[in-house]
Amino acid sequence: MTILSRRSLAAGLLAAPFLGRAAAAQGSAPWAPSRPIRLIAPYPPGGGVDTTSRLLAVPMGSFLGQPVIVENRAGAGGSIAAADLARSAPDGQTIMIDALAHTVNPSLLRGLSFDYATAFTPISQVVVLPQILAVNRDIPVSTLPEFVEWAKARQGTLSYGSSGNATAAHLAAALFLNRAGLDIQHVPYRGGTPALQDLLGGSITFVFGTVSSSLQLARDGRLKPLAVSTAQRIAALPDVPTVAEQGFPGYELNEWNGLYAPAGLPPAATQRLYEAAKHALEDTTVRARLDTLGALPLGTTPADFARYVAQQREIMGQLVRDAKIEVG
Repeated sequence: MTILSRRSLAAGLLAAPFLGRAAAAQGSAPWAPSRPIRLIAPYPPGGGVDTTSRLLAVPMGSFLGQPVIVENRAGAGGSIAAADLARSAPDGQTIMIDALAHTVNPSLLRGLSFDYATAFTPISQVVVLPQILAVNRDIPVSTLPEFVEWAKARQGTLSYGSSGNATAAHLAAALFLNRAGLDIQHVPYRGGTPALQDLLGGSITFVFGTVSSSLQLARDGRLKPLAVSTAQRIAALPDVPTVAEQGFPGYELNEWNGLYAPAGLPPAATQRLYEAAKHALEDTTVRARLDTLGALPLGTTPADFARYVAQQREIMGQLVRDAKIEVG
């Protein structure tokens, strides 16, 4: 062996540990997107899910080093967007934000090309949106138990409104009526605003409305807030008790938004996207805007969110069956 060959061999042996460490370091590096990320929003522009997605997009993109571009794919209760995501490659380049409907649709929709239980990788539950149970201000009650007693004396003659069939507002009301033993006719509207307008006019008896749509009306005395749908009272209405603490223990039904990727997403990409969402929710501008919407930032871990989605799918399925909710 020549001196040059011996030197080359020695250099190779000396370099091997460093090359091994470099390769290991490269293998353990955080996942990063290779191009702009597509964030699918299953509902039209201007709605709650769309607003949340656009609030998160910029700080998430800054964290990930690639723009996050929101794309609205509305229709069929969010299932069109969900089918789009289910068909996408599990590479972290396409994600979706969805609402409570993600756990309701499996019990309502038939003939889907995918299975909600297996087609997605949960990333994080990003926000919870409490609902306010409000009644017309002329109804002579001031608490939820008083309202239940008043309504029972008028069984079969009352109606309530919601933002649409099988929406969070409808489901919250259906759960409450089931627990209270009340028979009140459901009137679905095309959104929460027209339902509130008819509540103010006295055409319907009560609604579950979002904080952003109902809070100022409550503060102005134009409607009566009797309860909130969360497990604990909310800062926006600290004097309004929860449904649970007024004789319905365990009651809780809120709207919420969460992030998903296609099934099979590598754990490193799941973790990095979760970290990006968490980063966005810690942004002071984002938190201030969410506060004006009455949204509570969460940022749960992928594992916690996966458990929550599975649990909610069972709970919502039972509620849909009990309330005999159907979609046309």
